Amino acid sequence: MIFRETKLAGAYIVEIEKQEDARGFFARTFCAVELRRHGVDFQVVQANISHNHRKGTLRGMHYQAPPAREPKFIRCIRGAVWDVIVDLRPGSATYLQHIGVELSADNGRAIYVPDMFAHGNQALADGAELLYLMGGPYSPDHALGLRHDDPAIGIEWPLPVSVIHEKDRGWSLLQVNSPRLE
Repeated sequence: MIFRETKLAGAYIVEIEKQEDARGFFARTFCAVELRRHGVDFQVVQANISHNHRKGTLRGMHYQAPPAREPKFIRCIRGAVWDVIVDLRPGSATYLQHIGVELSADNGRAIYVPDMFAHGNQALADGAELLYLMGGPYSPDHALGLRHDDPAIGIEWPLPVSVIHEKDRGWSLLQVNSPRLE
């Protein structure tokens, strides 16, 4: 696995290293030992899959408030998505900054999303699927979100939004001069 640091400390894009021969290829897609070598102590406690019927579907921007932890290791297993994370860590030098990356079954990329990062994605193809390895269980009492189109964050999605859940459309806009999220 090849770890690529992002501008958001602790978040990584993870590429596969293909071992190819006449049969095809083999590649490691997850390794807790390699994550620890990069300073990430990640224990899988839950695995989830999301399927998007239509290109343009947008999910997010989701996170969990403390004390609930929800770091994620996410890989696209069918189709392609534009995946975005936003740093919500109080005191972080990159607070409210975001990155986006294309995850696809073809490119084999994954993203490691630390705790206290909002996460969302947009399907770039019909039938896009993601596999989520979760470092903490889902806690509905701590589930929160940011608006995908909040001007205070400025995410540029590659496609018009074709489908979005009412809950995701209804998150409040951030107040530019408000104190940091906690």
